[in-house]
Amino acid sequence: MTAMTDGAVHPHHRHGWWWKTLLAGFLLWAATIVVTVVTSNTNLVPTIILLGSFLVPFTVVLFVIERVTGTVSTMQLVTAFFVGGILGVLGASLLEADLRQDAFVFVLVGFVEEFVKAVLLLVVGWRVRPKSARQGALLGATVGAGFAAFESAGYAFNAAITQRGIDLYSLLQTEVVRAVLSPVGHVLWTAIVGAVLFGAARGGVRFRWSWWIPGAYVVAAVLHGLWDSNGTLSTLLAFVLTGTPLSAAAAGTVPPGLAGIATTLYVVGLAVVTAIGVLVLVAVLLHHRRAERARGLVDRDAAVPVWTTTPPPHAL
Repeated sequence: MTAMTDGAVHPHHRHGWWWKTLLAGFLLWAATIVVTVVTSNTNLVPTIILLGSFLVPFTVVLFVIERVTGTVSTMQLVTAFFVGGILGVLGASLLEADLRQDAFVFVLVGFVEEFVKAVLLLVVGWRVRPKSARQGALLGATVGAGFAAFESAGYAFNAAITQRGIDLYSLLQTEVVRAVLSPVGHVLWTAIVGAVLFGAARGGVRFRWSWWIPGAYVVAAVLHGLWDSNGTLSTLLAFVLTGTPLSAAAAGTVPPGLAGIATTLYVVGLAVVTAIGVLVLVAVLLHHRRAERARGLVDRDAAVPVWTTTPPPHAL
């Protein structure tokens, strides 16, 4: 068999398709918005929702396709994105249906959704070989992207439908915010779990147990919970820092003088949670790369794993 590196590029890969698709999709999304506004044709609203919700997550999949190796086929990645995304939101909805709406609901949601995505990652990655941390991170990012796409479509739909009819401004605002944040939300959390889950296999063909796996799950779930609850936490922190009594929000609204501070703290909070998540993922990947090098599975010059089997051709 011909040796092949984990970082080698399959002949069919076309590097750059991800950003080309992102650019073309953005132009199509913008054109659809313009035509909708000019013609007042509400039949185009579903097109806006689908384009805006799926563009960035699907771009993540194309990014992964250009970099994944081993026995991971393009069809497996597409299946992980669509089937994993649909089953993910369905499973999460069923498990979250009876959750109490209290201060801890965001943390519970984080644990529920990360559990569902971890199970789906096990299913879609069962026959992937070799199993490495890098492969797991890429496959996890794909499952997370699918979940983010379908979830964003739901949020966009809810934002668009009001008692006054279609609220296009609210729809576009929701899509822009979720599109910008999706690569550092579900994609990042599931990539962390995937990296640890696959890394524990040590380049083998079967999953192996490691106490780092539940640890990674807890870390991802807590980061997810902090991300979702950041709006509430930043508002409370604004009250504390300014010495404003909570009774000032008795009407359910933030006083105008605190709105700017709360928004700033919200952005800072998202940046901190994102930075922690990125650092965790990088640390996991570097740890497993050093472990692979120590076991002689890494080409010291290329710094990527070397396998003794040639992956089957992918099909685009």
